[in-house]
Amino acid sequence: MAQVPPVDSTLGYEQARDELIEVVRSLEAGGTTLEESLALWERGEALAKVCRRWLDGARARLDAALAESSDEGGAERA
Repeated sequence: MAQVPPVDSTLGYEQARDELIEVVRSLEAGGTTLEESLALWERGEALAKVCRRWLDGARARLDAALAESSDEGGAERA
């Protein structure tokens, strides 16, 4: 079976996104064996998880900053 190196979980968002784009392009272009396509798909799934973790973390930080800002605004009005 075609081997694809494991995804480094310390990849930055942009790195993982760019590699995911390349994986999608390769799959869309075709010309790969079933085994190669499956390996690319699995790599894409792993890269997507890295991207999702970064986005979830960014959302949590944004929510926390908005909540903090909202709390400070309420204290000033009191």
